[in-house]
Amino acid sequence: MDKKLVIRYAVLSILFFLPVAFLLMLLPAKHNYNALDIVKENVQDLQSDSDNALKDHITVLAFFGKDPLQNIIAASNLKELIYDKFKGFKKFQIIAVVSPEAKDNLDLLKKEIESHEDLKYWHFVFLSDDATKSLFNSLKTDRPLNSNLSTSRVFIVDMDLNQRGRLDDRTEREVETKVAAYDLTSYDCIEVAILKNKMSEDMRVLFTEYREKRKGNFDSTTRRANDLKGVTDEQED
Repeated sequence: MDKKLVIRYAVLSILFFLPVAFLLMLLPAKHNYNALDIVKENVQDLQSDSDNALKDHITVLAFFGKDPLQNIIAASNLKELIYDKFKGFKKFQIIAVVSPEAKDNLDLLKKEIESHEDLKYWHFVFLSDDATKSLFNSLKTDRPLNSNLSTSRVFIVDMDLNQRGRLDDRTEREVETKVAAYDLTSYDCIEVAILKNKMSEDMRVLFTEYREKRKGNFDSTTRRANDLKGVTDEQED
């Protein structure tokens, strides 16, 4: 047989069987999905407001305090970049904690962020100063509430009252250069890049996690931080 013909058939065979072999290798593979890290367990629920409980919901928790209008930029960014994107997902809600004395200012804030939409999945909950502090102190954060009991940062709380975030928020470059690990426990709504590039992604990961759990495909032993190259076993521990 002609040598060129043999080579041609050999190349065609490789091109045909290589993709088939690759697909066969994938078939028995177990599907894993890296979860969004639990950064704090046992977040306090809103016992005084059963209609807006955190339990059994995927909640973005905000604190607007005594003067909600001070947080108008943060609220607008949260509405446009997070609420509008995830409002159709099952069990999603935003809970914004405000002081009872803030009712008049709250109405003005709602008008600013509604933009002709019903804030069906965005709830404002009135809590006393002590109750607000108690709820906030059940979260992991290195930034305290200001004198008006508010902050531009928001928190993700899952359906089991776990605070979610990133135990290791380093970039691949930072891992390679051995920068000390640091976490991400809250998301600053003033920083548009944080909402678009980090919080939006983390919310998507969390919703995917719950979807995979419903399908029975989720392996809780995997962690999001495993995607970072160069993380050693000691760091994982």
